[in-house]
Amino acid sequence: MEVRQGQDLFPGDAGLETVRTWTRWQTEVERRRGPQCARREVRWRAWASLRGLRSPVERKNGWQLAAVNGDTTPYGVQHFLGRAVWEADALRDAVRPSVGEPLGAPDAVLVVAATGCLKKGQQSAGVARQESGTAGRVDNGHSGVFLTSASRHGHGLLDRDLSLPTEWARDEARCARAGMPAERTLATTPQLAQQMLKRAFDAGVPAAWVAGDSVYGENRALRTWLEAHDHADVVAISGKAYLWRAGRQQPVTTILATLAPAGWDR
Repeated sequence: MEVRQGQDLFPGDAGLETVRTWTRWQTEVERRRGPQCARREVRWRAWASLRGLRSPVERKNGWQLAAVNGDTTPYGVQHFLGRAVWEADALRDAVRPSVGEPLGAPDAVLVVAATGCLKKGQQSAGVARQESGTAGRVDNGHSGVFLTSASRHGHGLLDRDLSLPTEWARDEARCARAGMPAERTLATTPQLAQQMLKRAFDAGVPAAWVAGDSVYGENRALRTWLEAHDHADVVAISGKAYLWRAGRQQPVTTILATLAPAGWDR
């Protein structure tokens, strides 16, 4: 299968059955996302965007996605992402089964993680100078929280949310200029993770565990919420954390020092 500009939609070494599987999956995703786009032109742009993102082009910017789909300018892509009318959260809910159903397993794991996206300028929603794991330093960009499902069948993205810096949350005019909803409020990374986990559990996404790094493991409110709803978790904590042992709280570093090599189990 080929698209214009000579770009192959599927890698050349993909077997025929693999291509058929991808095509069936993509058709099902397009069927589920269609009702979220009322106009036919927007639906076509949505499908073209998905195909472009799955193409082998190295950079997935507006110009590259336009070229894959035979456009001479990125204006159509930009219109779909910035001005066309469609509901992102409703689309997320509609396509969630496309991830949860094929990956679902009794021992599936829901993984929460934050990551950054470097970005120039000051106009994009939530952009600011902040700690970026992508860059490994403080840099200008966005920060987001993501929820994925992982099992023996593979892994896929279930949910996402923008981590809003304080300087944005306190500037209603700036948020309005960036097109952000007026009801958007400041929430910490663990709070965003809890909101996404609740949506996944309410939707019936199968999961045996919730996993996350110390950002989530050291948040008592999140751990308490998981325990109260009988959701098992494996989350990291730092050496600065305290745990109850022998009737009193002790630093994790103290407890670790007392464990023999045989006291560890993977």
